[in-house]
Amino acid sequence: MRMVAKVFMATAVLGVGVTMAGPAGADAVGYLVNVTVRPGYHFPNADAALAYGHGICDEVAAQRPYAQIIADIRADFRTTDEYQAAYLVNQAAGQLCPAQIWQLRNSAAHYRPPQP
Repeated sequence: MRMVAKVFMATAVLGVGVTMAGPAGADAVGYLVNVTVRPGYHFPNADAALAYGHGICDEVAAQRPYAQIIADIRADFRTTDEYQAAYLVNQAAGQLCPAQIWQLRNSAAHYRPPQP
């Protein structure tokens, strides 16, 4: 919960700078709020959350299959929750690398979650 407070405090203090920084800064703040408020990820700090999100973007840009990206996230966070993994991918792509969304959609087009 401290991470959320830090993100909101930084946003309040640097709000003018984020607004002036343009969409990239605002998108990073949006990503941080969305992945640090939602339970289950437990990033140690904002830098780690951003680095993880940018890592997802790098994997999408490298044309890594969606199924492998999801499997890695599920392993990293020790979860079987398909939605939790997909949410993180969607937040990273939508907020940090929107230019990669079509590539991600193409990779995920025929994806089917593993059956329990």
